[in-house]
Amino acid sequence: QVQLVESGGGLVQPGGSLRLSCAASGISFSFYIMGWYRQAPGKKRELVARISSSGDTNAADSVKGRFTISRDNAKNSVYLQMNSLKPEDTAVYYCNAVWRVQDYWGQGTQVTVSS
Repeated sequence: QVQLVESGGGLVQPGGSLRLSCAASGISFSFYIMGWYRQAPGKKRELVARISSSGDTNAADSVKGRFTISRDNAKNSVYLQMNSLKPEDTAVYYCNAVWRVQDYWGQGTQVTVSS
């Protein structure tokens, strides 16, 4: 059974930092493109950042220079370091794993940026 379990969300003040983690099981993790997406209330889910099996990354313009995605294949985990957080970063953050036609999602973790 495939599982993607996110952790690390919470409430943080503007300008603060959080580190999200996603632990995967039931997949050959190193083959997968791993991504972080987010969905704010009333908005569509959007890509935040993605990392390929070889470690190439890309990120949304809105988070470039503030968020960093990384992966540890030995731990079957992907991370999202979020710095200089803004209120507009408030959303549910989802972990995603894609390889060929296989596409899996985690249950999401809430990130709230507020003073």
